[in-house]
Amino acid sequence: MKETFARRLAGIAGIVAAAALILEVPLYFVYSGPPPDSNVLARLLIGIIALVVLLVFVTAFRELVKQVSSAYEWAGSMAFSAGLVYATVTLVSCGLEAGAVIAADHPIDPTITVSGTYILYGAISRLMLAFFLTAVGYVIARTNLLPRWTSRSAYVLAGVNLAFVPSLFFGNNPAHFYAANGWGTTALMGAILSYWLLALGISLYRSAARLSATASPALHH
Repeated sequence: MKETFARRLAGIAGIVAAAALILEVPLYFVYSGPPPDSNVLARLLIGIIALVVLLVFVTAFRELVKQVSSAYEWAGSMAFSAGLVYATVTLVSCGLEAGAVIAADHPIDPTITVSGTYILYGAISRLMLAFFLTAVGYVIARTNLLPRWTSRSAYVLAGVNLAFVPSLFFGNNPAHFYAANGWGTTALMGAILSYWLLALGISLYRSAARLSATASPALHH
């Protein structure tokens, strides 16, 4: 995989995954009580699509690191592994929620009813994202493959995710900001991640265009 293609693929995947996540998050706040099945299944489907595209992003990012600096391929692999685990954990959570909603004979709020997802969406996801973001920030800082703000913002967001890991000790009321399944622990952090991923994807895609423009004059000489 050539560097330009890896940048372009990672950029497009980041933008698409972020767009899907941005579309998904507001669906959690449409209803004050148990939402209809259509709402839950729609947001889960959008989330599943976002996670599949996220897998494309982390794979392309690992290949990009390999092209830019083989010395930091290990760090790119760590970012890939953490992103893969995060996506897997979240996909399992989606499956548990969807199964409960499909099986129930009345509307339920799976963010409360499906207790198995409390720390999967919460503390475990926050820890894996912190790992992923730290690895991404480290790789970018060491290889200079993107502007400096991308690595700094990754570190900041990693720290914020770590701050939510202890939320598993604070109950299961999703209306509470810092509960195990609270709106701050899950929805807010998901929204922040989506906008960061959107900005990163745009930066990656633009870097591919700049790299192509730089390479083109060199080919003529």
